Amino acid sequence: MSAFLQLLTSILATLGAYGLSRLGIFLYREWTSHLRVVPGPPIRSYFFGNFTSAGAALWENSGALHEQWVKEYGKTIVYKGLLGMNRLYTTDLKALSHIMMHSNTYQKPDMIRYALRHLLGNGVFIVEGEEHKRQRRVMNPAFGPAQIRELTEVFVGKSLQLRDIWLSEAQEAGGVLSVNASTYFSRLTLDVIGLAGFNYNFDALTTDPKDNELNNAFDKLFKGKGVSAIMVIKALVPALRWMKTSYDKQLDEIRNTMNRIGMELIQKSKTELSEKYSVLERDSVRGKHLLTLLLRSNMASDLPPSQRLTDSEVSAQVPTFLAAGHETTSTATAWTMYALSLAPHIQSKLREELLTVGTDNPTMDELNALPYLDAVVRESMRVHAPIASSMRAATQDDAIPLETPFTDRNGIVHDYIEVKKGQSLLIPIAAINVDTSLWGEDAHEFRPERWENLPKAVAGIPGVWGNMLSFLGGPRGCIGWRFSVVETKAIIFTLLRAFEVELGVPADEIIKGSSLVQRPVLRSRPKDGVQMPLIIKPIQKV
Repeated sequence: MSAFLQLLTSILATLGAYGLSRLGIFLYREWTSHLRVVPGPPIRSYFFGNFTSAGAALWENSGALHEQWVKEYGKTIVYKGLLGMNRLYTTDLKALSHIMMHSNTYQKPDMIRYALRHLLGNGVFIVEGEEHKRQRRVMNPAFGPAQIRELTEVFVGKSLQLRDIWLSEAQEAGGVLSVNASTYFSRLTLDVIGLAGFNYNFDALTTDPKDNELNNAFDKLFKGKGVSAIMVIKALVPALRWMKTSYDKQLDEIRNTMNRIGMELIQKSKTELSEKYSVLERDSVRGKHLLTLLLRSNMASDLPPSQRLTDSEVSAQVPTFLAAGHETTSTATAWTMYALSLAPHIQSKLREELLTVGTDNPTMDELNALPYLDAVVRESMRVHAPIASSMRAATQDDAIPLETPFTDRNGIVHDYIEVKKGQSLLIPIAAINVDTSLWGEDAHEFRPERWENLPKAVAGIPGVWGNMLSFLGGPRGCIGWRFSVVETKAIIFTLLRAFEVELGVPADEIIKGSSLVQRPVLRSRPKDGVQMPLIIKPIQKV
């Protein structure tokens, strides 16, 4: 054996031993944790924990399963994740408020950050602590009401384009059109985030995505392989992350393409700003897309140099904007149309309100002045939250206060729960949104009228918008919630004025897929990918 091979073998053996020792220490800590006395379901698998696959265990988005556990074991429970790791889970509002408001103490776990960074880079969605505060401080002005008001014409314009496409296709089909609406909504919201995000024209509604370099890269990034076993292992064992698989190399190529295009867009916007303004101040931030708004804020003379973002940090926001501003909003829109297709009386009532507006091009203020549209969008995002849960891990020992005490397996009552540094826990977005103890016995029902007289209990939900957790809350609350809400309203406004909508398959055939974003899939053919079959009937000439 050559000296090189001997050295390589020694290095691999050392790394393997180190990884196994760290894993052993970790598992010993998990399996001997004081949280063993907290109520919870029995373990199903020592690898997958209480789940059935690596993907389900990594993203842990099963809202229905979590809800079942709460009914059986109470508001505060412990269950098992990958490799039998303890997961603290609570629907206690006092506890959730504590967790979300103390965002430095409760951050995304390292393995989740690794998986997301692998896809998105170090954008505002990924980074934590002071780095997150610095990025958020620069980005906040770009997402204010005045800025979203300016972007509404993009939301409406693209919605009108989809309306006209469906009208044309319906005419060719003899008056009634059957579509996979999710495909169209995905393309529409991609076009919107391209134009409103960084003045980039994907033209996804009218061209093949493969004809656009950035669109093609994004499509490969998010619609390729699922969660692989090697990715899960590398997420769990940092010492193995140096290993490069063919998938890693493909991701590197995709990210390089996105970074190159991102830097080109940044340089173009910076040049335009420098030519137009001699002095920039953050209070005067205005613009027609988020990247310009972000750059204006970042280049402002009244922003200390130490707080500014580098070009690479700004570039990292491009895939972040694409992921956060595209997939979640298209999914929210698909579920809203699903809910409306199952409730013709709600659909008719909403359309009646929408037709009182005397223009096809409403402003943000005109959209927000429609109370039933607001109630429908709120109710859809409550019942069908695009993301079911969000993971956190404690960065230090802490005691989480509880509004509702729990009784442990030894019969002892606790009004707080101790967590150790490294302990992971789940923020149950979907479960809180349909918690019958908060919303009433009809919590799972799509009933927009509930927003006329909300139960007092929901006032304690620590969400950034709408007495729900769909956009989370606290310092890590979704920065783009206003963007998403107004865009969804614009799409629903435009399409419901022009079409009656029916579901193209039995209602129980549509289920929520097992991934980070709860996209609709067919129960009988889940491998067909994202599906929302709708029957579209034009109701007027536009």
